[in-house]
Amino acid sequence: MPKTHAIRVEKAGGPEQMKWVELDLPAPGKGEVQLKNLACGLNFIDTYHRTGLYPVPLPTGLGLEACAIVEAVGEGVTGLKAGDRVAHASGPVGAYAERRNYPAEKLIKIPDAIDDKTAAAMMLQGMTVEYLIHRTYPVKQGEWVLLHAAAGGVGSIASQWLNKLGAQVIGTAGSPEKLALAKEQGCHHVINYRTEDWVKRVKEITSGQGVAVVYDGVGKDVFMQSLDCLKPRGYMVQFGNASGPVPEISPLLLSQKGSLFLTRPTLMSYTATRADLELSAGRVIEAVTKGWIKIKVPHTYPLKDAAQAHRDLEARKTTGSVVLVP
Repeated sequence: MPKTHAIRVEKAGGPEQMKWVELDLPAPGKGEVQLKNLACGLNFIDTYHRTGLYPVPLPTGLGLEACAIVEAVGEGVTGLKAGDRVAHASGPVGAYAERRNYPAEKLIKIPDAIDDKTAAAMMLQGMTVEYLIHRTYPVKQGEWVLLHAAAGGVGSIASQWLNKLGAQVIGTAGSPEKLALAKEQGCHHVINYRTEDWVKRVKEITSGQGVAVVYDGVGKDVFMQSLDCLKPRGYMVQFGNASGPVPEISPLLLSQKGSLFLTRPTLMSYTATRADLELSAGRVIEAVTKGWIKIKVPHTYPLKDAAQAHRDLEARKTTGSVVLVP
């Protein structure tokens, strides 16, 4: 049986649990294709799978995102053939691999105008931004938006896309370098959440009215204060836990702070059907090919060194998107 190399995790824990191992590679099954990965995306959710915050059966691979070439097609697959270049951004986990078998129905063809690293970096984060700003809370021109981690992978894309929509974007980050990057990418105002009273600054910037929506992928460190940045009937969109899970709250708190809305969405729910997946991916591909958003990939690592990439991501040493190259 042919072999491949991949990252495997035997037990939940730190990056040291990630091992580069040789695995058997069977022929693709019914509804599957065999992929040769060209580049793999690194996302914060990968660290949640590794630590067990989002439990997955062990032992496990890691990774949800990759750009790849189709090498073989299993029984019943239509619309794809060997040689097609594709990308994906959903489970089953295991994208950190040289080759793998993957469900054909979850793949999207990538146009030649988009290079491999961009394709690997744009799908999960780009589709996350798409559903957040177009479907979870459809942002309207002129509205105030608070975007946490504005210099990160999702934040970098969201800053540009929100600016294209005509929103007034307030971005937070934790260093002068990241603030400069957020400003360059489209944030109209930037705040250092480590050194400034950022709730007070948001109120000052919005002349006391607050923002229409907060997009929060940080979690514990900013969640409660974010509620105080919203205008009455504002939307708290809490989609990630980079600093840890948020505390439990009573629904009464939302009423006391102005009849607020709170949602905890996931990309999986917004791309669960083929129609939704094609809608989301199509919008991302359009935004990239038309130049509305530029996917910055300032960090690449050899795939076998994925553990170091995880360490750097969790230490917030990275900006933009991170790609692992087999």
